[in-house]
Amino acid sequence: MKFLYNCSIRAFSLGIGLGALFNRKARLLHRGRKGLLARIERAEASADHGAGTVWIHCASLGEFEQGRPLIEELRRRYPVGGPQYRRIVVTFFSPSGYEIRKNYDQADAIYYLPADTPGNARRFVAAVRPETAIFVKYEYWRNYFAALKQAGARTCVVSAIFRPDMVFFKHSPMGRFMRETLALPDRLFVQNEASRELLATIGFGPERVTVSGDTRFDRVVALAEKAPELPPVAAFVRNAQAPVMVCGSTWPPDEEILLELMKARPEMKFIVAPHELDPVRIDELIRRSGRKGLRYTAVSETASAAALQEATLLVIDTIGILSGVYRYGLLAYIGGGFGRGIHNTLEAATWGMPVVFGPAYAAFAEAVELVELGAAAPVTDAGGLIRTVNEWLADPAGLAFKSAAAESYVRSRAGATRIILASMDEMAQ
Repeated sequence: MKFLYNCSIRAFSLGIGLGALFNRKARLLHRGRKGLLARIERAEASADHGAGTVWIHCASLGEFEQGRPLIEELRRRYPVGGPQYRRIVVTFFSPSGYEIRKNYDQADAIYYLPADTPGNARRFVAAVRPETAIFVKYEYWRNYFAALKQAGARTCVVSAIFRPDMVFFKHSPMGRFMRETLALPDRLFVQNEASRELLATIGFGPERVTVSGDTRFDRVVALAEKAPELPPVAAFVRNAQAPVMVCGSTWPPDEEILLELMKARPEMKFIVAPHELDPVRIDELIRRSGRKGLRYTAVSETASAAALQEATLLVIDTIGILSGVYRYGLLAYIGGGFGRGIHNTLEAATWGMPVVFGPAYAAFAEAVELVELGAAAPVTDAGGLIRTVNEWLADPAGLAFKSAAAESYVRSRAGATRIILASMDEMAQ
């Protein structure tokens, strides 16, 4: 299986080269990996590694946000120029993470991850010299794990979650190979008790597995506490005589049913943040809504408060502010549930917002738990969305309960960062 695994890694790399001719993301990854190891070796050879190096690997932007509380706490503990300074290196697999966060100022170096071949893994580990390596959530790279173990680095996976249908639990050659891969890290920090119980069935005991929770809870709480005011959004909702719904990370199927809700509830105000910021699509959304719609970046500082208050649709056409936008709504719709899976529900819930989303949510533990608490509801079509919103708004006391349950759910689960770092401190002793 190891031979097949290594062949598949090389085949994927070749496929990226071919895909670069047709696909923008493949092109970015192909260019980013060209001469990558030589660049890393040069940069790391001249770098100050201080008292040691911590390497954090994230597949993409979502995993980066999940790992961010750890990165920022590590930087606080080991500041640049301080006597205990440690170098922090962050890697990404996906261009969508690297391109957005390549200038992140809390890390000393940010790289694409070279392909997981035995030679690449040995060269990377030798260059970076990690004392500790942290892989966020779903990243299980066999050759990197083996190279880290051979180099004597402490390795852990954080915010991991396991389900019975995953390859680790299958009675097959690949299942056995992946169980051997999973045995290479020193510690697995899992999100919940169900994951711990599943791992116990394949021989991973408490000395290897810690239930720490999910660092995303720490991240969304920190975001809420530091979120700046957004005057255009505040002006849009000020003196609103009807509820405001914030719709985050929406895709076209989400927008189709939201347009129906807009028609059914003409008195409501809507803030929509599309997942992809395509100007043509945004203009079409505003046109089809039949509402007085505004684009966030088109609202200048001199726009009149009256114009903002008269509008009933505000489209967020910029990146990086959605988590702070949720504070301005009464309830939220989270996109992605009619595709591969819903986006971040916690950013809305931390503001005490009940959430609605499409049917593809079962793989997201927090969404399942919010539904069980009554703080969220899945819908399968426009009719279901309209009925859910009508029922919630017709019962103010019930909606207030849902709001309190959502906020309490997030706040009570913060603290994973502290648990993980305390355990890692014990590992270092």
